[in-house]
Amino acid sequence: MTNPATQAARAAFKQFLDRDLGLFVNGGPQRAHSGRWLDVFNPATGEPIARVPDADSVDVDRAVASAHEAFEQRRWSGLRPADRERILLQLADVLERHGEELAQLETLNQGKSINVARAIEVGATVEYVRYMAGWATKIHGETLDVSIPFPPGAKYTAFTRKEPVGVVAGIVPWNFPLMIAVWKLIPALAAGCTVVIKPSPETPLTALRLAELAIEAGIPPGVFNVVTGGRECGAALAAHPRIAKISFTGSTPTGKLVGAAALQNLTRFSLELGGKNPAVMLADVDVDQAIQGVLAGGFLNQGQVCAAVSRVYVHRSQYRRIADGLADIALQMKIGPGCDPDAQINPLVSAAHRERVERHIAVAKEAGLRFLAGGAAVEGPGFYVRPTVIADVPPDAAIIRDEVFGPVIALVPFDDPQDALRLANASPYGLAASLWTNDLRAAMNMVREIDAGTVWVNAHVPLDPNMPFGGMKQSGMGREFGKGAVESFTETKSICIAH
Repeated sequence: MTNPATQAARAAFKQFLDRDLGLFVNGGPQRAHSGRWLDVFNPATGEPIARVPDADSVDVDRAVASAHEAFEQRRWSGLRPADRERILLQLADVLERHGEELAQLETLNQGKSINVARAIEVGATVEYVRYMAGWATKIHGETLDVSIPFPPGAKYTAFTRKEPVGVVAGIVPWNFPLMIAVWKLIPALAAGCTVVIKPSPETPLTALRLAELAIEAGIPPGVFNVVTGGRECGAALAAHPRIAKISFTGSTPTGKLVGAAALQNLTRFSLELGGKNPAVMLADVDVDQAIQGVLAGGFLNQGQVCAAVSRVYVHRSQYRRIADGLADIALQMKIGPGCDPDAQINPLVSAAHRERVERHIAVAKEAGLRFLAGGAAVEGPGFYVRPTVIADVPPDAAIIRDEVFGPVIALVPFDDPQDALRLANASPYGLAASLWTNDLRAAMNMVREIDAGTVWVNAHVPLDPNMPFGGMKQSGMGREFGKGAVESFTETKSICIAH
């Protein structure tokens, strides 16, 4: 039986969906100039659940103008840092109060498990907002000793200030729509910037609801705006001359286009891009721990996680136990809609993405690779792919090279740990990796040799707001989280006083 809190949450988001959803500009919903609409679907059934505007360049210009006006009028940066912190903490409280509504809405729109929506999309997001809110009162420059020799006898005092960069564009992917929108929004607000968020066209709903809740929490109109739309909308935002900083999360090819557009205006940008993340398991690995860690790190959100483990290198002495253990559990995992808390594998976000994942699986089949689990279609409505484990994969196979972004794990045996390191680094990507061993010396030596922005030991995928996150190589540039995330939304101004 559905409990009263869940019933109330579903009633709230149904009321939200029954409205004519518009862009969110200057503190409220606005009709789009474009006159175009995008259907939004439930991945568990394939049925439409809402529609949102498909914004054009005129709509983008209006949203950016709203944010620019709010910045120029210092509606947000002009507040005391303590007041910005207080309002952001109020936003955390508002999100927590509406947590079940947001979780249900995210599950309906993105397809993920309600357990993940509650724990990560809402729970981790609320913690992130509270962490980042504190930085609003802790941004600081430094005093500098300078040695300027002229005119003779002159004295100088020099110091730096961190000032908000201006209007920020946050371009958000579809895998964690609420959480990643907040990753971009809150450090920018803590720094004193104003923001325009563009959610993915597949998953725009929680960003629009977030904007409404931000007003409820006390964020002034124009400080936080949301534009929904597809390619034209994204291109117009990335190329807009009044955007001072772009924070993008998404695929590497799209990220390169965003960076190229930004450079035309010398717009600053940070890119968190794709990953083909390895796990390396040494001979002394705790087998049960490793199996559970790979399952959590590989099948979380159906593998639709930029840091998900997708290629697993296992010492030959433990290879069969780990391969069989992963396959046995994958074969038993319950497939079902995200609203079923017992379902362990939920639908992918869209029909188009399911087709992309199925193409990767088909290529692996054509190459004659050995499937221990998965590989067969899921009959019926919805965008499901079975959890897939592929064994004895050649190190140069396409399934090892290409980012699948689905519930697919490829296993490769090794004999020499140095070979494993070489294979782990033999990728254009460098977002995340994990090392599994109980040998402290091996762990401390090998983590330095792995080319990845984040390396876990005996775990894979947990993040913390205080731990920088971002990629090397083709996995992007810049870091989310921590002090650096806030400072990335500031300019450093040097001040030199002769006296």
